[in-house]
Amino acid sequence: MPANLDFYFDFISPFGYLASLRVDELARKYGRECRWHSMLLGISVLKVMGLPPLTQIPLKGEYLGVDLKRYLRRHKLTLARSREMGPSNPIAAGRAFHWIDARDPALAKSAAKAILNAYWQQGTDIGSVEAVVTIVEGAGADARALRAGFASGEADRLLRAAVDRSLALGVFGSPFFMIDGEPFFGLEKMELVEEWLASGGW
Repeated sequence: MPANLDFYFDFISPFGYLASLRVDELARKYGRECRWHSMLLGISVLKVMGLPPLTQIPLKGEYLGVDLKRYLRRHKLTLARSREMGPSNPIAAGRAFHWIDARDPALAKSAAKAILNAYWQQGTDIGSVEAVVTIVEGAGADARALRAGFASGEADRLLRAAVDRSLALGVFGSPFFMIDGEPFFGLEKMELVEEWLASGGW
């Protein structure tokens, strides 16, 4: 069986969200299963790499805003959130995702899509446990059990372990793709990812 296409994203990354809209279809097209993994840019970029948020880097931060608008125009997409709104804290979303993923990966993917849609298309603040629980309950998650997972600390432990695994693999940004042990970073790499999948690699 072909190896998975592993997709790493942060809930508050606009480029991660945009990749999430295409990555499952891309994997199916080439007979791959797509596995989703939530990560935290606040750990990889700020703590491990020692860099400020990308949007705050002179010159590059402004370019990223231009690049995002260009992508949205090209694909005829809109977002409810703007840079002026400021990001939510993604930790509750990441904890919920990995708690669900440990039990039902398919449901976890549905829950992640619901959170991403709420955040990027509805402008919902996903920074609180209750906001996230409400969203994923609508996607079919057991709200009572999830709250217990938060209260026991299990959801936190699962997120921490997942972030540690992603760092060990060299994942540092969102979106990030791993195929056949090969890393690809960035939304613009999706065309290269497809070329790899179509050709079997090089």
